Amino acid sequence: MITLGVEAFFKKEWQKFKGASIALLCNQASVNFTFIPTYLLFKEHFGKNLKFLFSPQHGLFSEKQANMIGSADEVEPFTRVPVISLYGERLVPSQDVLDEVDVVFVDLQDVGCRVYTYMWTLFLLMKECEKFGKEVIVLDRPNPIGGEVEGPMLEEEFFSFVGLESLPLRHGLTIGELALLFKKRRFPELELKVVPLEGYQKTFLWPELGRDWIFPSPNLPHWKCCLTYPGLVLLEGTNLSEGRGTTLPFLLFGAPYIELKQLWEIIKKEGLEEGVILRPVAFEPTFDKWQGKRCYGFQIHLLKPEKFRPVKFALRLIKLVATLFEEFKFLPPPYEFEYEKMPIEILLGNRAVLSWLRGEEEIDLEEHLHYNLKNYLEEIKEVALY
Repeated sequence: MITLGVEAFFKKEWQKFKGASIALLCNQASVNFTFIPTYLLFKEHFGKNLKFLFSPQHGLFSEKQANMIGSADEVEPFTRVPVISLYGERLVPSQDVLDEVDVVFVDLQDVGCRVYTYMWTLFLLMKECEKFGKEVIVLDRPNPIGGEVEGPMLEEEFFSFVGLESLPLRHGLTIGELALLFKKRRFPELELKVVPLEGYQKTFLWPELGRDWIFPSPNLPHWKCCLTYPGLVLLEGTNLSEGRGTTLPFLLFGAPYIELKQLWEIIKKEGLEEGVILRPVAFEPTFDKWQGKRCYGFQIHLLKPEKFRPVKFALRLIKLVATLFEEFKFLPPPYEFEYEKMPIEILLGNRAVLSWLRGEEEIDLEEHLHYNLKNYLEEIKEVALY
């Protein structure tokens, strides 16, 4: 049984901060083993010294949908502590808010993918805390899809709120290790502490942790959605449905224009089903792309999760669909506060792989998804906690 950072903190360290004024960045997935929300634990231990809660994308209760649907400031109903949204009118807390606190705690469940915005809310928070001399303490949580890494690396020309630093799509780090990497690269003066997990191994996938999955955002209802997400999220830059508006987001894909038999035969021929079985289906999204329209596509059944390479799968899938069906399109902006670059550009974030995907040049895909990650893999050894 692993021990979460929040559990280790209240077991060993919390009394060091009894006199401090505190803010906490968290959401409804931030709980301990008995499902008590972290903000209730902080209120119980720190009382009136808990000054603010900060909420990431989707809101404190993870009820908001994606892509620039902000959440408002509110008052948390149990503790009556003010909640300041860091996704909407602002992406960082104001100076007057930070002036009221000594230390900012972070307890967020990341999902192991570079485009998931919680790490970038942490990144921007670290930047502001370094500027105003505030300590940051990250209560670590597991990476639900383990320590495997899959590119391509994000290039600086494609930086956005789904990538403010160069990382591969599947980054292989916990949120605590990400914080250490950000400090090493960008925030050397920041006072940062990570409370690590106990009993954790980077090879673990979520079922090995002995914990129920609590969705950190509304379209990741099962941990398996996290494993497909680093690849299927690329469909957000296309007119292929990634399953939003169904009960199986990121485990379904399709569109009204798909010819099922034709695509299935080619998928079999091309060998896309590595670690998975694709089952032909029809589905009708209740919101998002193709709302109310019948989509033809596939459900992904993860038979061997440890062998599934989501980015490689999704890239090959998109290329096949783009080649076969003239109705396929890459979608225009805006997307996650980017109004000029195409969504697929900031999602994928690598010029050579984008050119390959668009049919403009041939590349060695394995080189970009695996072999050119050597420098990154060496760098992250310096921040590895497990």
